[in-house]
Order: sequence, then structure tokens, then C-alpha cells
Amino acid sequence: MTNMVRVLLVEDDTALSESVKAFIQDFVAVDQVYDGEEGQFKAEQGIYDLIILDLMLPLKNGYDVLKSLRNKHIETPVLILTAKDGIDDKVHGFTIGADDYLTKPFHREELVLRIKALLKRSGHFYEENQLKAGSISVNLQNRSVQVADEPVQLNGKEFDLLTYLLENQNTIITKEQIFDRLWGFDSETSMTVVEVYMSNLRKKLKPQQADQMIRTLRNVGYMLEVTA
Repeated sequence: MTNMVRVLLVEDDTALSESVKAFIQDFVAVDQVYDGEEGQFKAEQGIYDLIILDLMLPLKNGYDVLKSLRNKHIETPVLILTAKDGIDDKVHGFTIGADDYLTKPFHREELVLRIKALLKRSGHFYEENQLKAGSISVNLQNRSVQVADEPVQLNGKEFDLLTYLLENQNTIITKEQIFDRLWGFDSETSMTVVEVYMSNLRKKLKPQQADQMIRTLRNVGYMLEVTA
């Protein structure tokens, strides 16, 4: 995996879900769920860069899931993937907040291009594999970090944490979002691991004063502050 882009795939056809995952897992991490209620629950955590949403789902249909997300101000881009190909279906999907609409059956190449286009539009796909903020530069391809042109050695989760902050510059990220994104919903680890890794990351950024870019918001989370 060259970056930390995370996609939620809500599709009840398990064979199709596996196919879609196989098509895109070389450039994104994919979480699969198989009904509308779980899809909505996970989408509401705010840790995904894109949601691929089927319409005809058990427990709650995709239209209702999308409507609920937009009503709760979850603005994650949504690509509807469905057999419903009528113009009224498409218009309704876009009206309630879909960002793109692809009907089944579809070509693998078109799915990949549409996903990359949505991720680029929202600033979460980087062809050049570089992320920068202030004096910090991250190479996503070889997972290397430089601060003020000096190499900084970060371990796996430290690197992932810095990348997540860089992808969300000047945006508050809660401890829960960091935990769910980096360790996963089902992790046995305790939430305090976030503070441990944030402390380690700050220490490694401190020699070049880059640690001062990370703001702690008490009882809320963190923000990487970057001034223009």
C-alpha cells in the first residue's frame, strides 16, 4: 500500500464485493460491509475517504443511508454502484447527495477511473506520492519522511499517523477517528495508544520544531496547523 486512502464498500452481493475489492486494493485500503445499517454506522465514524454504496441493501436501502449521512453532515464522497439504471434513479441519487453513479454491469477500468477522479477531487489521491506541509515532506511510495531536508525515521503506525494528519491539514481529527482509522473498529488495543503514538511522533519531529504544527485540542483530538 503506497498511501493511507481508505474506502468503505457497502455491497450485499459478496461475490461482487470481492471483485470490486480486488480491482482497487492495489491503491486503496477497503473495508467491506454487507447491509445498509452497518454501512451507515461505519460511514458515520468519518474515517473514510470514499464510500461505494449499493442501493438495494438489506436492513436499510442505499438511498436512506445516503440521506441520513448528508443530514448528519457526513460529506465523504459517495459513489453509487447499482443495477438501477433509470434516469429517475440517477437524478434522485444526485439530488440527495451522491457524487457519482455507476450502473452494473460495469467495466473494471471505468470503476477505477471514477474512484481515482473522486479521490483526486477531494484531495485524497496523489499521483506523485508526495505529501507536504510546512517543513515536513512525506514520500508515500517508500514511506520515508524528511523534516527541513533531514531524514526522520518513523515506524509503521507513526508514519500512518503523520500521513493521516497531513491528509487532513487544518482539520480537527478526534482520537476516536485516529483509533478507528489506524487500529480498526475491532482492535483489542485501548484508546490510549493514540496518545502514546502522538507523543512519539512529536518527539521525532521536535529537533526541527515541526512538532509545534500539531495542536492538541483538549478532550477532542488533534489538528495539524499549516499556515499559507
